[in-house]
Amino acid sequence: MSEITQRKPHPVILHVDMDAFYASVEERDRPELVGKPVIVGGSSEGRGVVSAANYVARKFGVHSAMPMATAVRYCPRGIVLPVRMDHYAAISRQIREVFHRYTPLVEPLSLDEAFLDVRGSEKLFGTSAQIGRQVKQDIWNETRLVASVGVAPNKFLAKIASDLNKPNGFVEVPEGGIQQFLDPLPVSRIWGVGKRAEEMLARIGVDTVERLRRTPLASLRQYFGSSTAEHLHELAHGRDNRSVVPDREAKSISHETTFPVDVTDVAVLRSCLLDLTEQVARRLRRHELYGRTVNLKVRYSDFRTLTRAHSLPDPSHSTGEIWEAISNELLPRVDLNGQPIRLLGVGMSSLRKGRERQRSLFDDHSQRDDEIDSATDAIRDKFGGAAIQRGSTFSVRKNRRPADGT
Repeated sequence: MSEITQRKPHPVILHVDMDAFYASVEERDRPELVGKPVIVGGSSEGRGVVSAANYVARKFGVHSAMPMATAVRYCPRGIVLPVRMDHYAAISRQIREVFHRYTPLVEPLSLDEAFLDVRGSEKLFGTSAQIGRQVKQDIWNETRLVASVGVAPNKFLAKIASDLNKPNGFVEVPEGGIQQFLDPLPVSRIWGVGKRAEEMLARIGVDTVERLRRTPLASLRQYFGSSTAEHLHELAHGRDNRSVVPDREAKSISHETTFPVDVTDVAVLRSCLLDLTEQVARRLRRHELYGRTVNLKVRYSDFRTLTRAHSLPDPSHSTGEIWEAISNELLPRVDLNGQPIRLLGVGMSSLRKGRERQRSLFDDHSQRDDEIDSATDAIRDKFGGAAIQRGSTFSVRKNRRPADGT
């Protein structure tokens, strides 16, 4: 058999990322907001955090995960709106329907972004670039929202491409032009290169992807250790072998957030973790899945990444039970008071349909947790995410009744 016939077709990946999603939805729903600085998030009077900011507000230095009090100080004329999570989720489902017209291989990363593998769709819908443009147009036609799209041979390149010309971007990376695309970019475009790593690389004269690519792997190992050095080396060459994994095939469900600026405020970090927990739990409930293992991911500014896991006595999709495991079992095993943090993630693995729970003295608590989650979901579905919120101090169960934050 010839070498050509032995080669497998290279996957063609789209990364579709909605531009300032939450804020754009608010502008769409209230046209009088267009052109004004819009900030979506919690109250500035408490421990509220920015969930999203439109591009007008970003010019004032406002960004996601920033304390709302700081955002209001930077942008005193900003229009602060509450999060309407379930409204955004409903629109996200519309967008997901567009994706599935073109391929069943859709891997959502959050409500506002997803990877699509379209290698099997080109005979039906045209080239990968044509599919990407049609997806972008369909989203606009049906939601009046703008998406940026990256088209590339792998996930890493597609994600960079979608972000390169935001807002309203469309960038294609041909398989034969990977280094031409990557080499001129600042090294900060590489996944995992934050401010601290950027400074470390600058010390050895590395400020672009090309210079990183030409740096011997042995030299990188001296500065970053083997694992991180190999990660940087592979991505600088544009190599990423990860597949697109649809929700139905996923062995885990997770959400993570990378902060635009490293965060040290413990209250902000806990608030973000609670929001991630809520997203994971709602996604589990939406798919009627239960998870047994709770996962916590923390990445510090110096690249050090910690992952911690805790197995629940019984599979669960309860926000309260997942948050209890994070607060009582996982957070004590990481340091949120140390160096600045650039990424947090929450996930559930060991997934299954249905739940076989061992009866115990706490069955009444579990039933009450389920009732609270169902009631909270129903209220949000009907009135929007702002109608009911779990506070950042949402308590965990220690011989008490389940808490319901509002």
